[in-house]
Amino acid sequence: MKHCCEDKEEALAALRASQARILTIILAINAVMFLVEATAGWLTGSTALLADSLDMLGDASVYGFSLYVVHRGARWRARAATAKGVIMAVFGVAVLVEAGVKLLIGTVPDAGPMGAIALVALLANTACLSLLWRHRRDDVNMRSTWICSRNDILANVGVIGAAVAVAATGSLLPDVLVGTAIAVLFLLSARGVLGDAAQARRDLAPASGR
Repeated sequence: MKHCCEDKEEALAALRASQARILTIILAINAVMFLVEATAGWLTGSTALLADSLDMLGDASVYGFSLYVVHRGARWRARAATAKGVIMAVFGVAVLVEAGVKLLIGTVPDAGPMGAIALVALLANTACLSLLWRHRRDDVNMRSTWICSRNDILANVGVIGAAVAVAATGSLLPDVLVGTAIAVLFLLSARGVLGDAAQARRDLAPASGR
């Protein structure tokens, strides 16, 4: 029995070490891509690109929190998932506000650089998703992290599509619509992640005597 428990502890330690290594890599990727996309979004006047950069910033914060709790207990991992859900919701609202401002101003983004940067972001996020794939069902912390990365890829594809549409039509509407769609995706994902985190806390309640 003692040998069995020791084996389980070693396996768990190896799993946590693997999770920490992967989270460190994707934290670095997201931090760099936030700077790249935020700068490009500001220079090109793209709502969709700015929305995606905010997503990168939110994810960098999320991955940092995930890295902090990876060696901690289930309660901390549930708290991390809750924080991620809140961050997603805040950024969703922020992007909706920015899209409304863009409609009032009426600035058409520069489609060429917008699409090129979105393609680079897509490649970066695809690498992150592939790293997270085998850990997506480990626990609520890693599952919510994987959901963040999956959303990033959907957002990148949307930004590329918006760039093509802006180039073809000369209108700002595709950019605003995609930015709004990304915001809605944030909000829907936030609801799902917060639900998972709430369920994890409920599952832990009996063990804590509450």
